[in-house]
Amino acid sequence: MTDKDTTHRGKDESKRILVVDDNTDAVESLALLLELEGHEVKTALDGPTALELASDFQPQAVLLDIGLPGMDGYEVARRLRETPEMSKALIIAITGYGQQEDRALTKAAGFDHHLVKPVDPEELGALLA
Repeated sequence: MTDKDTTHRGKDESKRILVVDDNTDAVESLALLLELEGHEVKTALDGPTALELASDFQPQAVLLDIGLPGMDGYEVARRLRETPEMSKALIIAITGYGQQEDRALTKAAGFDHHLVKPVDPEELGALLA
């Protein structure tokens, strides 16, 4: 690996990341991108599965869609923040909702950042760094 090669992260830079989106293509492509960057990734297609996985996996970062069926991303984020092991995790909204009101709702629910789809991989990488 050269100094300019940033494709693979060292073990110290690698993170456990949970990706939650009800769109199978979106969750799989984002997971692949993150794995190529050297991260350990788990995926969920709904809120209850995300909460169960987070309990076992204890991710350092959660990339969370808002428009999930049944339990929306706001509720998932609130529940994650209520658990001691997830209180300090980085939670990033990755959503199609980009209005100012949407951003205020994500902040109130406990998200750290709000990204609008399609996500810029460089911007996401900077937030995860």
